[in-house]
Amino acid sequence: MSATILFVDDEPDLEVLVLQKFRRRIREGTVTFMFARDGIEALQVLEQHPEVDMVVSDINMPRMDGLSLLERLQEAEDKKSTIIVSAYGDMSNIRIAMNRGAFDFLTKPIDFSDLEATIDKTLGHVEMLRETRRRQAEAERAHASLSRYFSPQIASQLVRANAGADGTEAQWRDIGVIFTDITGFTSLVENTKPEALGVLLNEYVGGMTEVVFAHEGTVAKVIGDAIQVLFNAPGEQPDFASRAIACAYDLDSWAEEFRRRCGTRGVSFGVTRIGIHAGPALVGNFGGKRFFDYTAYGDTTNIAARLEAANKPLGTRICASATVANAAENFRGRPVGDLILRGRSEPLRAYEPLGAEAFEEPRWLQYSQAFAKLEAGDMAALPAFAALFGTNADDPLAGFHLRRLLNGSRGVRMELD
Repeated sequence: MSATILFVDDEPDLEVLVLQKFRRRIREGTVTFMFARDGIEALQVLEQHPEVDMVVSDINMPRMDGLSLLERLQEAEDKKSTIIVSAYGDMSNIRIAMNRGAFDFLTKPIDFSDLEATIDKTLGHVEMLRETRRRQAEAERAHASLSRYFSPQIASQLVRANAGADGTEAQWRDIGVIFTDITGFTSLVENTKPEALGVLLNEYVGGMTEVVFAHEGTVAKVIGDAIQVLFNAPGEQPDFASRAIACAYDLDSWAEEFRRRCGTRGVSFGVTRIGIHAGPALVGNFGGKRFFDYTAYGDTTNIAARLEAANKPLGTRICASATVANAAENFRGRPVGDLILRGRSEPLRAYEPLGAEAFEEPRWLQYSQAFAKLEAGDMAALPAFAALFGTNADDPLAGFHLRRLLNGSRGVRMELD
């Protein structure tokens, strides 16, 4: 390293002796010396040359002595490592200097070999501090960047693990995926003033993100009104299916409350639809060297997006695959049916997650009995769903199955547009 050292001493011969002693290192450019006659002049030099790495200061000087200078140096934000020079045997001043933060001390008359060794030791300490500050600054920048995508806990883990090289590289892994979207968003954009829409969307996305982070999920994408959330990526989460289900339910609760608040302000904010799936995906940072784009690719993410879209014809707000429902602990929900999603030929069993209180309501038992008849091809399915819908006209899924049966459909396998 190239170092700049400030000598503070009122002895006129010292400058010549120092320059003579370190002439080779000065020629090589590894060290540069500056000089001041007292503490006041030293502070002026430091103000003009903040690049100074360390200070060597005598104690006894006019106007401002070395101990007062040391005190001022320790009060500064950029504390300079300081060597204090004192008369031989003046242990009281040396003790004061060390208590005030001096890195080391020398005695007069100065032994220049000892001076060189002490300077080298101090510069080693300066370099260590510089490297520590650099790493801390990098960690803070990384944490600020990662916190836009990951929960604070995961962001901290990634920073500690040096995630730029280990943690966000592309890899195949099992994940849980949530897709959310808002109904009627295009109409909202067309009929809302830009400044009002900006406030509205920022509040919505901010609130949804806080819910995701509360479950330690990863916000992979925000595209307009749509949000993609990942679990078990980038860190290991053995309970990722349970987290995804719980997060989706809380997202639904938050979005409904937000929609209600918007209504009181005269804003017609659409229903948030949510799709959940679990399976293997290619996950990592796909933003190249200039951008950070942590996301997932593969059939698993496509299915989650299709399940989100399936909510529209079904009338539901949350639609979860059997894969994620079966993997979640103590899953509560009712079967929707075997869906043939757009772009797929094989059916996928889907469920509507339910809260604990709703799951205990008698109507969900009534729904389960009607669905069992539908799955078995029992002709009694039609009157069962008719009776259910007759007493629960606010149940869109019951109404969906009733309409299917009235139109001549049978069974639980269905193809959605």
